Amino acid sequence: MRRPISHLTRRRVAPAVAVLAIALGLTGVAGVLGARDGGPATPAVPVAAAGRPGGPADQIELAQRRLRLLPGDWRTWAVLGMAYLDKGRSGGDPTYFPRAEEAVRRSLALQPRDNSDALVARGALANARHDFAAARADALAAIRINDYDADGYAVLTDAETQLGHVPAATAAVQRLLDLRPGLSAYARAAYDLEQRGRAAQAADLMRRALDSATSPADVAFCRVQLGDLAFSAGDFATAGREYAAGLAAGPTVELQRGRARVAAAQGRTDKALADYADLTSRVPNPGYLMEHAELLRAAGRPAQAAERLRLAETAHRLFTANGGTDGITGAALAAAAGRPAEAVREARAEWARRQHADVADALAWSLHLAGKDAEALPYAKRAAGTGARSATYAYHLGMIELALGHRDAARTQLAAALDRNPEFSPVDAPLAEAALAKLGGAR
Repeated sequence: MRRPISHLTRRRVAPAVAVLAIALGLTGVAGVLGARDGGPATPAVPVAAAGRPGGPADQIELAQRRLRLLPGDWRTWAVLGMAYLDKGRSGGDPTYFPRAEEAVRRSLALQPRDNSDALVARGALANARHDFAAARADALAAIRINDYDADGYAVLTDAETQLGHVPAATAAVQRLLDLRPGLSAYARAAYDLEQRGRAAQAADLMRRALDSATSPADVAFCRVQLGDLAFSAGDFATAGREYAAGLAAGPTVELQRGRARVAAAQGRTDKALADYADLTSRVPNPGYLMEHAELLRAAGRPAQAAERLRLAETAHRLFTANGGTDGITGAALAAAAGRPAEAVREARAEWARRQHADVADALAWSLHLAGKDAEALPYAKRAAGTGARSATYAYHLGMIELALGHRDAARTQLAAALDRNPEFSPVDAPLAEAALAKLGGAR
């Protein structure tokens, strides 16, 4: 999704690790950046890539040039595979994934034994395609070859987190912090803190990482995380400042998307729509397209919203045609199109693959839309019970409780959603307000 993250110096690391130890009671940290309220479902933290200069296009050109001279260089084939993967993620173009797969296959054909470079690249590709079980297997195989492979632990952390294996993810990210405490590790650690309801500590960690950032890309990366944390807490002024500072350092679509969400939350709908139109034209990510559609729908432009959803469907089909699997996006698209039974099938299939809180929430909401609230309730409670202060989790649980006639529980959850972020969704936040008003609740 982003360019390779440079490493932070160990001289500046000790305070950040200490924050984690204090916040978690010396138990370690875990996590991979995932979707905060209203965000894309795809994790956005790349595997760090030491020694790969420039952006993905530069890396591809350098690797290809070397391979023309040394076609048997198995390490460079692995580098090329990772570069193709970076190119696909940064531009939202999954057609690069098969190229990455072929380059990794060539590396393994040339060096089938002790080739941790190729295994890490293949695991990172599997994570990008949401085949987290395969990513876990490749990461563990790479680590068996080299237990000091920080990139292997980054891949493993992402896979274990998305599979819902919390203790294993904790152990993996702690090892990653021990081996290479750079932004890649900090972002995963901060996400874990946030998911445990410790957003203040997560922000503190990212600020310490920002203090040590040495390049515009690193600064922009940290500003995205800090802006997203502030937005999730309903602090739109702080979020806006973080995104603006990041855009001044190194413009990215993630920062532009943050700026658009802040503009929408502050009632500057035309500015938000302009930002979304621009960023989705450059990176047609299904998540960004669905956010754009939701804002258009809230602005009373249903025809344009439907067109954005059609593009999101196309982008999702492109992702799956290139080896990806994403039941959360599939469920969201089906729900938006009024196909609740299909949404349930997509979410159930995703739950069978992995038990992450986001999947529990998606399955709960799909079941609610299909009129199966009694079945939905345990999944909604599981998502909301993780400790994450997610307005979306609370809203979904509140509406399911309301459908079941549990008025007090519904009132509590809907109030919690609006307290956490009164503008968590341009469509759902007003619905939460209306439902809470009918219940006689106040936030």
